[in-house]
Amino acid sequence: MAPLAIRAYTATTALGRGRDAQLQALRERRGGLRRNDLPVLAPGHTALDCWIGRVDGLEAVALPPEWAEWECRNNRLAWLALQQDGMREAVAAAAARHGAERVAVVIGTSTASIGATEEGYARLEHAALPADLQLPMVHIPHSPGAFVQAMTGLRGPCVTVATACSSSAKVFAQAARLMAADLCDAALVGGIDTLCGSVLFGFNSLQLVSADPCRPFDAARTGLSLGEAGGYALLERTHDGDTALQLHGYGESSDAHHMSTPHPQGLGAQLAMRDALARAGVEPADIGYLNLHGTATPANDSVEALAVAALFPDSLHASSTKGWTGHTLGAAGIVESVIALLALEHGELPGILNSNTPDPACGPQIRFANARRDIAHAMNNSFGFGGNNCSLVFGRPRA
Repeated sequence: MAPLAIRAYTATTALGRGRDAQLQALRERRGGLRRNDLPVLAPGHTALDCWIGRVDGLEAVALPPEWAEWECRNNRLAWLALQQDGMREAVAAAAARHGAERVAVVIGTSTASIGATEEGYARLEHAALPADLQLPMVHIPHSPGAFVQAMTGLRGPCVTVATACSSSAKVFAQAARLMAADLCDAALVGGIDTLCGSVLFGFNSLQLVSADPCRPFDAARTGLSLGEAGGYALLERTHDGDTALQLHGYGESSDAHHMSTPHPQGLGAQLAMRDALARAGVEPADIGYLNLHGTATPANDSVEALAVAALFPDSLHASSTKGWTGHTLGAAGIVESVIALLALEHGELPGILNSNTPDPACGPQIRFANARRDIAHAMNNSFGFGGNNCSLVFGRPRA
């Protein structure tokens, strides 16, 4: 594929707001997980005993008055994340260059604004939503994409992608196809997902939530820690002499092995990774850093470790960063793409937080300690329910 320039990128997570907050926490091996302190809306229920990656200060953020019809926690995070790292200004500049109708919006999510819907049902008044939550555009799956388009003033194609945990990785692939089809000249891609009862209790019902901070790829891991995040990247076609980091390839697969369990040999994961490498025109040995899906659930980590060992040489530095941020679900793809881009830009290769004893399935590619070295290509894996997989390859401009 023709490479796409990444003009700007950002993430806001439990580690803080913007790229610098993510980079510093990774360097210092300082995690953002805390004991679950999310209010429980259901009467008679207590908070789930677990650890979460919660964004500080989100409750104090209010949307500007002109966006009152979009008010909810998820859209507040979407707005907050857009204010970081000059992202809003970069989007405005792209609209000025190409015209607002030629800039697409592609946003990934898992639960969208369902937290607001939960609150509405918890506060029903005479079998109706309370007045402050009678907001039609909030209670729909397309809420994040539609809100981002409204607040940026962009008028190109607008898509909300909801493929579980691969959602905001697949936005890069969707944007590349839109540009290849000449439906737009630039794309604002990203992902937003916030914590809510459906997420916490839903994953707990699958027996996937750990009572302790998650330990990806550890032999004694007991499950995941959920988190929330928002992030964006602005993509454009490249030009001669372009110095921006680039999206070089994407790969997608859907092995459909099981609703919540990956294929035992990781065939779908391998297919997505091979497809991304082929589309990028690089070999496995060319990848310097791979951010793994690495949820710390027993099935995911062992299967992904097998898939990585089957494809990559021992020299690869691969890690999961969910011990820092928690599993941010529909925002995981953009958050972990930002971490891969930071590795490219700064040569900081994170290890794995909280973990000590590698699972026997781990090959030498999976590193628990941080490292520092310059790399030419970085990769990100995001795998969703139903075997809905996406891998991305990022790189520096080619000579």
